[in-house]
Amino acid sequence: MIRWKKRERGDTHMVSIQKGLIGDIPFLMAEKKENNGKALPLFIFIHGYTSAKEHNLHFAYSLAEKGFRVILPDALHHGERISSNPPKSMDYDFWNIVYQGIQDVNKIMEWADENEFVSDGKIAVGGTSMGAIITYGSLVNYPNISAGCALMGTAAHEKFARWQIERIQKAGYEIPLSTSELEESFNHIREYDLIQNIEKLNNRPLFIWHSEVDAVIPYEFAKPYIETLTKKNSMSVYMNDKTSGHKVSRAAYLNAVEWIAQQMNAKKETV
Repeated sequence: MIRWKKRERGDTHMVSIQKGLIGDIPFLMAEKKENNGKALPLFIFIHGYTSAKEHNLHFAYSLAEKGFRVILPDALHHGERISSNPPKSMDYDFWNIVYQGIQDVNKIMEWADENEFVSDGKIAVGGTSMGAIITYGSLVNYPNISAGCALMGTAAHEKFARWQIERIQKAGYEIPLSTSELEESFNHIREYDLIQNIEKLNNRPLFIWHSEVDAVIPYEFAKPYIETLTKKNSMSVYMNDKTSGHKVSRAAYLNAVEWIAQQMNAKKETV
């Protein structure tokens, strides 16, 4: 167990980071030591493609200080879930990873509920890049999620998936799937595409951040859908960025943390 001391002189409160396993999902859990075992607002934060749970500890630390219990899981084929026989190309397995991530969110929520770790049903889900895509899909599937935080992802899953395939083909690579198999995959992706299931957001709070100069998930897969999400959901908030590219800025991180704390009514303390 790792314990980090707060920076304020004379303050003995500590944030603890613990490792655990929920089924086959390795995770880190952050909470203030004094809150150990108590029911708290829960935040599930999902990392990006090729990243791992440890890379988002700054989010976990800041939210734990504000009274949250934060769970950071490893996605399929990432972190401690990298197997001895990984897929030949994870690019082709991207949407399987996303789908499994959505299922993982449900497993984590069930585990937290069984252990009475959640206060008043307050559960928020968020993530960066692929983690944001998983967040959007989770909002489609799980009405018990109270709020979402999507940093540089896209809610238009099917259109983004089709663009990914086109880009691979234009680069001269062969897709190891037939046309019918691809369409079957797109049909499956459509089921957790938030833009095509917008009514399932049901006016839940949603924080969105995306850079206009993002080359990994281009702004064209964010801008029109951000407008849809904010116009049809009064609780959606969009934070603009013109310089950061595919990297969450410090301003975005700090604003996301404050917004989540306000929406979930967690006890706010100075970080």
